[in-house]
Amino acid sequence: MARSVEALRRLKPGCAAMVLAVGLTGCGWLGADTQKPLPGTRISVLEREARLAPDATDGTADIRLPAPEPNDDWPMSGGYANHAMQHMTLGDTPSRQWATDIGTGSGSRNALFSEPVIGGGRIFTMDADAEVRAYDLGTGELLWSRSLPDPDRDEDDGYLLGGGLAYGADGRLYATTGFAKVIALDAASGDEIWREDVGVPIRAAPTLNSGRVFVVTVDNQTVTLAAQNGRKLWTHSGAPEVASLLGAPAPAVDQGTVIVAYSSGELFALRVETGAVLWQDSVTTVRRTDAAGNLRDIRARPVMAGSRIYVVGHSGLMTAIDLATGERIWQAELGGVHQPWIAGRTLYVLTADADLAAVSAEDGRILWVTPLQRWEDPEDKEGPVTWTGPLLASDRLIVASNTGEILAVSPYDGAVLGYVEAPGGVTVSPVLANDTLVFLTDDGELVAYR
Repeated sequence: MARSVEALRRLKPGCAAMVLAVGLTGCGWLGADTQKPLPGTRISVLEREARLAPDATDGTADIRLPAPEPNDDWPMSGGYANHAMQHMTLGDTPSRQWATDIGTGSGSRNALFSEPVIGGGRIFTMDADAEVRAYDLGTGELLWSRSLPDPDRDEDDGYLLGGGLAYGADGRLYATTGFAKVIALDAASGDEIWREDVGVPIRAAPTLNSGRVFVVTVDNQTVTLAAQNGRKLWTHSGAPEVASLLGAPAPAVDQGTVIVAYSSGELFALRVETGAVLWQDSVTTVRRTDAAGNLRDIRARPVMAGSRIYVVGHSGLMTAIDLATGERIWQAELGGVHQPWIAGRTLYVLTADADLAAVSAEDGRILWVTPLQRWEDPEDKEGPVTWTGPLLASDRLIVASNTGEILAVSPYDGAVLGYVEAPGGVTVSPVLANDTLVFLTDDGELVAYR
């Protein structure tokens, strides 16, 4: 049953008002008690000047969400192959359960792009040196580790930058790498099963569906391999692009269709069995004149929900597309690099301008907007703040920042419900399974709340 705004506010009375009044110093997040604040100057995570305005003329939005449901696994980037996780359950007062070091974090040469994946009671990570580790989800105990680069590989051969993981129902863990390899491991032991060289580095995590492994390379190729033995089944090529953002979105797969987004701004619907093109589009806009807006990259994962596909481009355009025909249903002038989150008839989006917005999935109307902090020093506009998410669990949107702030926000009206300090900056999207919310910090610390 959908919950009203009034019912949501009863989850933590007065919390949102306290956050606004005291600048986030003493209000629990997700209903939990906050940790002792770290020393230093506190800066509000809310900006006073809105950059994106809601379309609702009366300032209200009638948002109704499906009831939260348990989620057992988070097997691949974005959750499941269609990237539509809807509304998950999480306890009313989650607290930190365990934390562990996954290896090398982000640095001057490499960066963490791969979000953890969860399956079979284990959580799997890949660090910035392409070291894969498996942990017990309940305790954080290390179960095994495996280095993916070839043992005789020269450290000066190039960066390991990029790649990701996917857990299969076949009990295998599939990894893509920045050194052009796709590797299948036994999820229970970490033993290597097969390794395939695709010839071009991979920045995106793989997507699994129908016994196939779908990967996108840095030169805008989609390569599809047989999950059983790594045999190449088909490929598809988009237009090459010289300039692009670091990282790439995992393909979305559902209903016999693969949706791939390229750094050229192109979006293709391909047939799962053959790779035949069903339709194509270009999710770009010419309205932005700044240098960043000229990047046509689609960095956010596409979302497939029912008969529609939702896509956010970096250049400033979000669109809903009919899955069968490729026709645009609506479009809105907002851009971003994070997967939009769909729940019922509402999409939640983090924009490139650090606005958290609720958007109608029916017609693209902007229902509410919560501007987040953009600069550590807002007066001089120094120290850019980046946000990741959102994730929806038990009537709370979760977002996190590279400065270590984790926020809980009302999905009904955008009010901030609470916050907590992460042990480090967070730029990788959080994941949730078995009522356990997990963050991976930039310095490689895995932290679980339950």
